[in-house]
Amino acid sequence: MNDSRLSDSIFGEDENHGEPAGRLPGRPKAPEVQSRAQARAARPEDAVDHEAQTVKRNRRSCLVMVMALVVVVAGLGVALKTVGTGLIPSFGGGNSGGGDFSGEGTGTVEVKVNTGDSGYAIGQALQKAGVVKSASTFSSVAGANQEFARVQPGTYKLKKEMSSQAALNLLLDPTSRLSKGVTIREGLWVAEVFATLSKQTGVPLAEYKKVNPATLGLPPAADGKLEGFLFPSTYEFEPSATATQQLKAMVDLGKKQLNQLGVPADQLRHVVTVASFVQGESRLGADGPKVARVIENRLKDNMPLQMDSSIHFITQSRGTVTTTDQERNSDNPYNTYKHQGLPPGPINSPGLEALKSAAHPTPGPWVYFVTVNQQTGETKFSTTFAEHQKNVAEFQAWCRQNPGKC
Repeated sequence: MNDSRLSDSIFGEDENHGEPAGRLPGRPKAPEVQSRAQARAARPEDAVDHEAQTVKRNRRSCLVMVMALVVVVAGLGVALKTVGTGLIPSFGGGNSGGGDFSGEGTGTVEVKVNTGDSGYAIGQALQKAGVVKSASTFSSVAGANQEFARVQPGTYKLKKEMSSQAALNLLLDPTSRLSKGVTIREGLWVAEVFATLSKQTGVPLAEYKKVNPATLGLPPAADGKLEGFLFPSTYEFEPSATATQQLKAMVDLGKKQLNQLGVPADQLRHVVTVASFVQGESRLGADGPKVARVIENRLKDNMPLQMDSSIHFITQSRGTVTTTDQERNSDNPYNTYKHQGLPPGPINSPGLEALKSAAHPTPGPWVYFVTVNQQTGETKFSTTFAEHQKNVAEFQAWCRQNPGKC
């Protein structure tokens, strides 16, 4: 759009007559001007020429208006580009004079990018920290780069007085992102989530236990309970964030992920519950969707699930993959050895990979599986009990060779 010829064709001289566009060629001086009606009556051919020139001027005016509209729409697109969730338009403010630094900058400075920040909002933060000269210039550079959508919320290590392009390059570099968040790993129970949050944020453990789940915006499928609906991820909470605010952020992110998976509301509890077993019973990867298929096949064939992870949830104990006869004899409704079908709800907080596995199980006939090597995670799937027994014997042999690992 910097071609001067384009500017000439729209605003400059008439290409056919070499006179300013908007002035008709050959028009008589003022004393000789006749009325438009008289001119048309006296010289019909001049009237035709006049109408043709009028149409040409109107076409040029329309072209100018279209080009102006394109510029406005393009500018709006830049302003609406945001980080993470949300769409926050931002106009004006900041350094209206524009300008830019040159080079890669010097020193170090930390800048926080929030979820939902527009390119201009990030530019404002960078300008305030002395990273870039103008928020407007940075917004323009970011808006013109399709990679800007990859910028993630978080705290970044940047430099003082960088060019806008250099600053954007560092925001797109994963090594520039500082880990200052609270990481909640996949598969934790609610009690473990509370303990992790309390330890890393300093909020007393009792504050999490006092939170009313009804205040967190849980989906109806959660049935008012947190288990399975505190999404595991890394969160950057404000220092003043309360226990309620932290838990709500986890619930909100979980709902967003589930919506993106396209799980129907009436199947949501089923999918999250199956995913919690996939999380607890597999090393995921290619095995995750196959474990989900085993669960669905056993439910279809009215077979008890017999998952040790449900027993560990009941006892809230970690450290072994096996369970005792006494534990498996529990009357607890979550005991999948004693009660057929899925338990009342999820048994942990499944991550995105486990949720994907549960939403899209791999097609197959398997109804048994066992991880025969706890070190490598090698898992074998089978369709008959006899085949499964051979795999179990292999697992038991590994356990004998590796005392304390099972």
